[in-house]
Amino acid sequence: MLWQAIGAVCDLGRLHDIASVLIRYGFGDLVRRIGMAGALERAGRALHWHEPEELARLEPPARLRRALEELGPSFVKLGQILATRVDLFPPEWIAEFSKLQDAAPAIPFAELLPQLTEDLGEPPEAIFPRLEMQALAAASLAQVHRAWLADGTAVILKVRRPGIRPIVEADLRLLARLAEIVEAEAPELRRYRPREVVRHFTLSLRRELDFSAEGRSAERIAAHFADHPEIVVPRIHWPWTGGRLNVQDYVDGIAGRDLAAVDAAGLDRRLLARRGARAVLKMMLEDGFFHADPHPGNVFYLPDNRIAFIDFGMVGRLSEERRYQLAVLLHGLVSHDAEKVAEVLLDWSGGAEIDSETLQPEIDAFADQYHGVPLKNLDLGAMLSDLVAILREHGLTLPPDLALLIKAFIALEGLGRQLDPDFDMAGEATPFLERVLLAHAAPGALVWRGWRALRDTLALVAGLPQDLRQLLRAARRGKLLVQVEVLPLKHFGDRLDRAASRLAISVVTAALIIGSAIVMTVEREPGLPSFGLLGFIAAVIGGIWVLFSIWRGGKG
Repeated sequence: MLWQAIGAVCDLGRLHDIASVLIRYGFGDLVRRIGMAGALERAGRALHWHEPEELARLEPPARLRRALEELGPSFVKLGQILATRVDLFPPEWIAEFSKLQDAAPAIPFAELLPQLTEDLGEPPEAIFPRLEMQALAAASLAQVHRAWLADGTAVILKVRRPGIRPIVEADLRLLARLAEIVEAEAPELRRYRPREVVRHFTLSLRRELDFSAEGRSAERIAAHFADHPEIVVPRIHWPWTGGRLNVQDYVDGIAGRDLAAVDAAGLDRRLLARRGARAVLKMMLEDGFFHADPHPGNVFYLPDNRIAFIDFGMVGRLSEERRYQLAVLLHGLVSHDAEKVAEVLLDWSGGAEIDSETLQPEIDAFADQYHGVPLKNLDLGAMLSDLVAILREHGLTLPPDLALLIKAFIALEGLGRQLDPDFDMAGEATPFLERVLLAHAAPGALVWRGWRALRDTLALVAGLPQDLRQLLRAARRGKLLVQVEVLPLKHFGDRLDRAASRLAISVVTAALIIGSAIVMTVEREPGLPSFGLLGFIAAVIGGIWVLFSIWRGGKG
């Protein structure tokens, strides 16, 4: 507990930076309401509440995006995660979050060299006869350098920025605590699920910091396309790849954004659009493991109309049941079956309270507006966006894996239409959806699901007598307890208890300071000043604990 207290005091500086940036961008009311201002002012840190006129004219989504950019790597990554939550934020917010580019100035290669030598186990020149010290690209977590192996193979070295991990972990601790405070103190923000978003973000960012995990994801997707020579995934060089370094083949192709170069090279845009769409649909609906960020920056076009995917730091996973639900949903949209669509949405709602009597007519009206529209004229991305807007109106949030998938699906259709204005996403998706539905209804799949359900039921029935015996035994011994919690009263009691503890520790700390000061002035006994010094140390520890308890208590 003491180390937690010391850690919290160390994080106060970062907390001050966060509060100051939020205030500067016009979110001072939020800072006050969640207690950040009170905690920092009690810790003796001044906050500047001035709001520049230029920032005051910006819309809230733009102001928040600017604030996230200024707060640094962790918050830029948080914004990128928020950009996937189309179920939580309306389009204008998603558009601003999507502008967050993970770019940063490159640091000198000399600063990378000690860490790179440690990760390689020997100086880089011993492995790479040629290595470019000028970075190809630089982001908040890493930067990339091109090199060549002894056999002439061109590779890239993705090197994690030295010292970035402690900064990220401090930000994650603060975000977790702030999410708890926001849910407790700002009821109107609970619909954005701050704790769930931060938990998902923490898992995603920690995976992204582990470059070996990115390598494993790339190899897994490459294995799924072993029989598809038109799809290229860079090879990972495992002898030199680890948590802080990723060495992989260099992709020499046309960047996804350079359509003029695509035309100059004589590549077939329509074929590229179809191949890219089929590749990502295969990842999503057949393999259940997909590239979650298929934007043009992560795609390269190669000779013979081949496509290379890079950067597997953000990937999505879909269970077989999720894939079936998604297939039912998309097939219901394409075939205008509103009842199927509503059923899936209600399943995804989990325990959320939803008025199905109002949801069903809205889904009916939504599907009816596309009735009779040919598949090639359907904008499936727009359909999904409109559908998610209905979910937001009903307070329904998607599970994170599906939110990520829908965002990737919309990005994929945008990429296809960029290559080919007549790109038919619905037509490309339909065969995959039908295969998923047929596989779910195959005799072997039905037998397996039936056997699994029977096995689970038998296990439940077999354990029921023992559970009943334990319940009755506890009742006979008088140990059967029924606990009723009155949450507002419990919350008030917890606050009162924390306040009393802080007051007691403050009194003891003050007494130690006064007593130690008196003792240290006594010169007759040689040992007494030592006791005074110990008293001062104890007072410092008590003061740290009080600061930590203030931080934990928020406004309380």
